[in-house]
Amino acid sequence: MCRQYLAQLREQYDLIEREGYQVIAVAPSQASFIKQFLDSFGPYPFGIVGDPNKEAFKGVGTITQSRFKLFTKVALGMLTRKLKNVIPKDKQQAEFVKKSMTTQDVFIQGGTFIFDENGKLIWKHIDESPEKHARVRKILEVIKN
Repeated sequence: MCRQYLAQLREQYDLIEREGYQVIAVAPSQASFIKQFLDSFGPYPFGIVGDPNKEAFKGVGTITQSRFKLFTKVALGMLTRKLKNVIPKDKQQAEFVKKSMTTQDVFIQGGTFIFDENGKLIWKHIDESPEKHARVRKILEVIKN
């Protein structure tokens, strides 16, 4: 789960809901791990459900980033200080992030999908890497049109 992206969605949730849409986050984790995430970073005004077998992720065409590429990107980002707060300052949050890095699939990338009231896909964005999530501004633009 990308905590920064979820935090952005949390901040804009009222605007999304006012347009008649719901947010449902899907994580490649067990429910028990999602609970630990919520205990550290929650609450959220929307549901976060688990997909530990990654069936939904595979079904919508998400990608898995190579370990080498992801580790290189993180290392370079930290060295150049372009990537900040990989490990949060809050002790509970830091412990959770470190545990995630060693026990969860941090290599599978996500996506953002917008469906109409009939379940028809009207827009999608597949994340290419951790920093390339759909922009919340773009999501708001799509749902307002």
